[in-house]
Amino acid sequence: MAAITSSILAQPPQLRPLNILRDLPGVADLVEKCFADTIDSDGRRYLQQMRRAGQDNAFMRWAANAVESVSMPLSGYVWEENGEIIGNVSLIPYRHKKKKIYLIANVAVRPDCRRRGIGRILTATAMHHAEEHHAIATWLHVRADNPGAIALYASLGFKELARRTLWQAKPDRNLALDGSRIQIAARTARDWALQAAWLERLYPELMTWYQPLPWRSLRPGLGPFLYRLIMDYEVRHWVARADGSLSAVLSWQAMADNNDRLWVAIPAQGSQQNLTALLLFARRNLPWRKTLLLDYPAGESSTAIEAAGFQSIRTLLWMKLQDENPVNHT
Repeated sequence: MAAITSSILAQPPQLRPLNILRDLPGVADLVEKCFADTIDSDGRRYLQQMRRAGQDNAFMRWAANAVESVSMPLSGYVWEENGEIIGNVSLIPYRHKKKKIYLIANVAVRPDCRRRGIGRILTATAMHHAEEHHAIATWLHVRADNPGAIALYASLGFKELARRTLWQAKPDRNLALDGSRIQIAARTARDWALQAAWLERLYPELMTWYQPLPWRSLRPGLGPFLYRLIMDYEVRHWVARADGSLSAVLSWQAMADNNDRLWVAIPAQGSQQNLTALLLFARRNLPWRKTLLLDYPAGESSTAIEAAGFQSIRTLLWMKLQDENPVNHT
């Protein structure tokens, strides 16, 4: 963990810990104002949940005792002036291999109050909090189209380790396929070894603390089948073959809100045409679902994904605090 200088302990009077019993509506208003141009459906749903939580007394009593144990934005810091919250940072704890990891999120400063160093102080305070609570790692993510924030986090010792794009498309039963002769069929158990290896490349161990692969939902066999049956998980798997050899695998995972997940598995030099064909096939064969989401390494297979009618929702840089970069808060 990067060293935090003692000057961070001299907190400005405007800076204080988040009080979930009264601050959630104000933080929701601030986040909405700061990210109005880029907020997506997930973000709007998150803000609605935050506002509802702020009115739920039973939830608030539970949350007051759970801020350091659940992966929700229940802790953090705010910057308050004249009784109004003008800055916020959230801290979300995760457990990975029995070790604590913190995600710094929702770093927001009201537009007319920026360029005063508030965002830097909020982020540095969150870093200090993670260090005091013995986190083995501190992460944050930031949109690729926010160079100012990226530069700030880099100056505080964060280094980009991953860049991922979230893609979205609507199912369409009337969708015309591309007319190619690519053979698409249901996955067999024999396909699993290659699919698993390709999945590990595209969804690396580095990120599993935040987004673990649902191995038990994807793996073939009686045990995983019984698990899905008990848990009421619905999945489907399709493969594309070229000259009789497996060339790509696509898994669909139903989600409760109908914003379903797709998991693509192709080799590093895989056929982009096969990927497009599989994605088109999924859109056509899941017409009763609401939205299909695909999280994928940024810049990889973009043309093939766009050719299947998917649109980029956002690209995030995932940045980790590096031990070798001491932080100066003067």
